[in-house]
Amino acid sequence: MKGSVKRSGSSFKGDRTEHLKLATENWLICFAVKEETAFFRPPDDACQVMLTGMGPKNAERSLRQAITENRPDLVITSGCAGGLDPKLKLGDVVYDLDAELGFQSVLEQQGAIPARFHCYSRVAATAEEKRKLRAETGADVVEMESGVIRRICREEGISSATVRVILDAAEDELPLDFNELIDADQNLSYAKLAGKIAGRPTLIPRLLRFQSQTKEVARKLAVVLTELRRTNRAPEPRE
Repeated sequence: MKGSVKRSGSSFKGDRTEHLKLATENWLICFAVKEETAFFRPPDDACQVMLTGMGPKNAERSLRQAITENRPDLVITSGCAGGLDPKLKLGDVVYDLDAELGFQSVLEQQGAIPARFHCYSRVAATAEEKRKLRAETGADVVEMESGVIRRICREEGISSATVRVILDAAEDELPLDFNELIDADQNLSYAKLAGKIAGRPTLIPRLLRFQSQTKEVARKLAVVLTELRRTNRAPEPRE
Protein backbone atom coordinates (compact mmCIF):
# COMPACT_ATOMS: atom_id res chain seq x y z
CA MET A 1 0.00 0.00 0.00
CA LYS A 2 0.99 3.58 -0.64
CA GLY A 3 -0.17 5.58 3.32
CA SER A 4 3.60 18.45 17.80
CA VAL A 5 3.21 15.06 19.46
CA LYS A 6 3.34 14.50 23.21
CA ARG A 7 6.81 13.70 24.49
CA SER A 8 7.25 10.09 25.46
CA GLY A 9 9.06 8.97 28.54
CA SER A 10 6.47 7.78 31.05
CA SER A 11 6.57 4.11 31.89
CA PHE A 12 3.68 1.80 31.06
CA LYS A 13 1.25 1.72 33.95
CA GLY A 14 -1.35 -0.77 32.68
CA ASP A 15 -1.56 -4.35 33.86
CA ARG A 16 -0.26 -7.37 31.98
CA THR A 17 -3.73 -8.17 30.60
CA GLU A 18 -3.96 -4.80 28.86
CA HIS A 19 -0.42 -5.14 27.52
CA LEU A 20 -1.25 -8.56 26.11
CA LYS A 21 -4.36 -7.09 24.47
CA LEU A 22 -2.21 -4.48 22.72
CA ALA A 23 0.17 -7.20 21.62
CA THR A 24 -2.57 -8.99 19.67
CA GLU A 25 -3.58 -6.02 17.52
CA ASN A 26 -3.01 -5.47 13.80
CA TRP A 27 -0.10 -3.16 13.05
CA LEU A 28 0.41 -0.74 10.15
CA ILE A 29 3.97 0.53 9.76
CA CYS A 30 4.27 3.61 7.54
CA PHE A 31 7.37 4.60 5.59
CA ALA A 32 7.68 7.50 3.15
CA VAL A 33 9.87 5.83 0.50
CA LYS A 34 10.92 2.30 -0.44
CA GLU A 35 14.59 2.83 0.43
CA GLU A 36 13.61 3.04 4.10
CA THR A 37 12.02 -0.42 3.94
CA ALA A 38 14.95 -2.16 2.22
CA PHE A 39 15.72 -4.52 5.11
CA PHE A 40 12.42 -4.74 6.95
CA ARG A 41 10.21 -7.75 6.34
CA PRO A 42 6.94 -7.95 8.31
CA PRO A 43 7.27 -10.96 10.63
CA ASP A 44 3.61 -11.99 10.23
CA ASP A 45 0.46 -11.23 8.25
CA ALA A 46 -0.98 -8.99 10.97
CA CYS A 47 1.92 -6.56 10.49
CA GLN A 48 1.48 -4.54 7.31
CA VAL A 49 3.79 -2.00 5.62
CA MET A 50 2.59 1.07 3.74
CA LEU A 51 4.52 3.56 1.61
CA THR A 52 2.89 6.94 2.12
CA GLY A 53 5.03 9.08 -0.14
CA MET A 54 6.96 12.09 1.13
CA GLY A 55 5.51 14.95 3.13
CA PRO A 56 2.40 15.73 5.18
CA LYS A 57 -0.05 15.78 2.26
CA ASN A 58 0.92 12.37 0.94
CA ALA A 59 1.01 10.94 4.46
CA GLU A 60 -2.49 12.19 5.26
CA ARG A 61 -4.01 10.97 1.99
CA SER A 62 -2.41 7.53 2.26
CA LEU A 63 -3.28 6.97 5.92
CA ARG A 64 -6.91 8.06 5.56
CA GLN A 65 -7.31 5.66 2.66
CA ALA A 66 -5.70 2.84 4.64
CA ILE A 67 -7.99 3.45 7.62
CA THR A 68 -11.02 3.34 5.34
CA GLU A 69 -9.96 0.10 3.63
CA ASN A 70 -8.59 -1.87 6.59
CA ARG A 71 -8.54 -0.04 9.90
CA PRO A 72 -5.39 -0.88 11.90
CA ASP A 73 -5.23 -1.12 15.68
CA LEU A 74 -1.75 0.38 15.88
CA VAL A 75 0.09 2.69 13.49
CA ILE A 76 3.87 3.13 13.63
CA THR A 77 5.33 5.96 11.57
CA SER A 78 8.86 5.00 10.65
CA GLY A 79 11.77 5.70 8.33
CA CYS A 80 14.67 8.16 8.33
CA ALA A 81 14.93 11.52 10.08
CA GLY A 82 17.33 14.38 10.60
CA GLY A 83 18.93 15.17 13.92
CA LEU A 84 18.36 18.57 15.54
CA ASP A 85 19.85 17.68 18.93
CA PRO A 86 23.65 17.70 18.43
CA LYS A 87 23.93 14.65 20.70
CA LEU A 88 22.10 12.46 18.18
CA LYS A 89 24.34 10.68 15.70
CA LEU A 90 24.04 8.75 12.44
CA GLY A 91 22.21 5.47 13.06
CA ASP A 92 20.59 6.43 16.39
CA VAL A 93 17.06 5.05 16.61
CA VAL A 94 14.66 7.55 18.19
CA TYR A 95 11.06 7.17 19.28
CA ASP A 96 7.92 8.72 20.72
CA LEU A 97 4.83 6.68 21.60
CA ASP A 98 1.38 6.83 23.14
CA ALA A 99 1.57 6.39 26.89
CA GLU A 100 -0.60 3.25 26.95
CA LEU A 101 1.78 1.29 24.73
CA GLY A 102 4.13 -0.94 26.71
CA PHE A 103 6.98 -0.66 24.21
CA GLN A 104 9.42 1.65 25.96
CA SER A 105 11.54 -1.02 27.64
CA VAL A 106 11.85 -3.08 24.44
CA LEU A 107 12.91 -0.03 22.45
CA GLU A 108 15.45 1.09 25.02
CA GLN A 109 16.89 -2.42 25.24
CA GLN A 110 17.59 -2.02 21.52
CA GLY A 111 19.36 1.28 22.20
CA ALA A 112 16.50 3.52 21.05
CA ILE A 113 16.31 7.04 22.49
CA PRO A 114 13.12 8.94 23.42
CA ALA A 115 12.88 12.16 21.42
CA ARG A 116 10.67 15.08 20.54
CA PHE A 117 9.82 15.23 16.82
CA HIS A 118 9.10 18.18 14.56
CA CYS A 119 7.07 17.48 11.41
CA TYR A 120 8.38 19.86 8.73
CA SER A 121 6.93 20.72 5.33
CA ARG A 122 10.28 20.50 3.53
CA VAL A 123 13.59 18.67 3.68
CA ALA A 124 15.95 20.28 6.22
CA ALA A 125 19.01 20.08 3.99
CA THR A 126 21.62 22.20 5.78
CA ALA A 127 23.17 22.36 9.22
CA GLU A 128 22.10 26.00 9.49
CA GLU A 129 18.46 25.17 8.78
CA LYS A 130 18.56 22.43 11.41
CA ARG A 131 20.09 24.80 13.96
CA LYS A 132 17.24 27.26 13.37
CA LEU A 133 14.61 24.54 13.71
CA ARG A 134 16.18 23.38 16.98
CA ALA A 135 16.07 26.95 18.33
CA GLU A 136 12.52 27.63 17.13
CA THR A 137 10.85 24.34 18.09
CA GLY A 138 13.00 22.79 20.81
CA ALA A 139 12.60 19.49 18.96
CA ASP A 140 15.30 16.80 18.88
CA VAL A 141 14.47 15.36 15.46
CA VAL A 142 12.97 16.61 12.18
CA GLU A 143 11.02 14.62 9.60
CA MET A 144 8.06 15.16 7.24
CA GLU A 145 5.23 12.72 8.01
CA SER A 146 4.96 11.67 11.66
CA GLY A 147 3.15 14.73 12.96
CA VAL A 148 0.20 14.40 10.61
CA ILE A 149 0.07 10.60 10.99
CA ARG A 150 -0.01 10.82 14.77
CA ARG A 151 -2.65 13.58 14.65
CA ILE A 152 -4.95 11.49 12.46
CA CYS A 153 -4.49 8.51 14.76
CA ARG A 154 -5.52 10.60 17.75
CA GLU A 155 -8.60 11.81 15.87
CA GLU A 156 -9.51 8.22 14.94
CA GLY A 157 -8.78 6.73 18.37
CA ILE A 158 -5.97 4.56 17.00
CA SER A 159 -2.84 3.93 19.08
CA SER A 160 0.34 5.20 17.44
CA ALA A 161 4.08 5.51 17.80
CA THR A 162 7.01 7.07 15.96
CA VAL A 163 10.15 4.95 15.54
CA ARG A 164 12.76 6.45 13.24
CA VAL A 165 16.48 6.43 12.60
CA ILE A 166 18.86 9.36 12.21
CA LEU A 167 20.18 9.60 8.65
CA ASP A 168 21.82 13.01 8.98
CA ALA A 169 23.03 14.49 12.26
CA ALA A 170 22.54 18.13 13.23
CA GLU A 171 25.91 19.19 11.87
CA ASP A 172 25.59 17.21 8.61
CA GLU A 173 24.89 18.80 5.23
CA LEU A 174 22.88 16.74 2.75
CA PRO A 175 24.72 16.11 -0.53
CA LEU A 176 22.29 18.43 -2.31
CA ASP A 177 19.08 20.34 -1.62
CA PHE A 178 16.45 17.69 -2.25
CA ASN A 179 13.72 20.36 -2.13
CA GLU A 180 14.85 21.35 -5.64
CA LEU A 181 14.03 17.83 -6.84
CA ILE A 182 10.54 17.52 -5.34
CA ASP A 183 7.54 18.12 -7.59
CA ALA A 184 4.21 19.75 -6.72
CA ASP A 185 2.92 16.44 -5.29
CA GLN A 186 5.96 16.20 -2.97
CA ASN A 187 7.41 13.28 -4.91
CA LEU A 188 11.10 13.06 -5.77
CA SER A 189 11.65 13.65 -9.50
CA TYR A 190 14.35 11.29 -10.76
CA ALA A 191 14.47 13.26 -14.02
CA LYS A 192 15.42 16.37 -12.05
CA LEU A 193 18.00 14.35 -10.11
CA ALA A 194 19.54 13.06 -13.33
CA GLY A 195 19.69 16.59 -14.69
CA LYS A 196 21.34 17.84 -11.49
CA ILE A 197 23.98 15.10 -11.66
CA ALA A 198 24.62 15.74 -15.34
CA GLY A 199 25.29 19.39 -14.56
CA ARG A 200 27.42 18.62 -11.47
CA PRO A 201 29.14 15.22 -11.82
CA THR A 202 31.15 15.95 -8.67
CA LEU A 203 27.94 15.17 -6.77
CA ILE A 204 28.24 11.48 -7.63
CA PRO A 205 30.68 10.45 -4.83
CA ARG A 206 28.64 12.35 -2.23
CA LEU A 207 25.40 10.80 -3.41
CA LEU A 208 26.94 7.33 -3.35
CA ARG A 209 28.08 7.88 0.25
CA PHE A 210 24.59 9.10 1.13
CA GLN A 211 23.09 6.01 -0.48
CA SER A 212 25.42 3.81 1.54
CA GLN A 213 24.47 5.64 4.76
CA THR A 214 20.79 5.20 3.93
CA LYS A 215 21.26 1.44 3.61
CA GLU A 216 23.25 1.32 6.85
CA VAL A 217 20.63 3.09 8.94
CA ALA A 218 17.71 1.28 7.24
CA ARG A 219 19.29 -2.02 8.27
CA LYS A 220 19.56 -0.87 11.89
CA LEU A 221 15.97 0.38 11.92
CA ALA A 222 14.75 -2.95 10.54
CA VAL A 223 16.40 -4.83 13.42
CA VAL A 224 14.65 -2.63 16.00
CA LEU A 225 11.24 -2.87 14.31
CA THR A 226 11.52 -6.64 13.92
CA GLU A 227 12.38 -7.09 17.58
CA LEU A 228 9.58 -4.74 18.60
CA ARG A 229 7.05 -6.79 16.65
CA ARG A 230 8.52 -10.11 17.75
CA THR A 231 8.17 -9.25 21.44
CA ASN A 232 4.69 -7.73 21.09
CA ARG A 233 2.97 -10.01 18.59
CA ALA A 234 -0.05 -12.16 19.32
CA PRO A 235 0.78 -15.64 20.63
CA GLU A 236 0.36 -18.47 18.14
CA PRO A 237 -2.96 -20.28 18.61
CA ARG A 238 -2.68 -23.69 20.20
CA GLU A 239 -4.04 -26.65 18.28
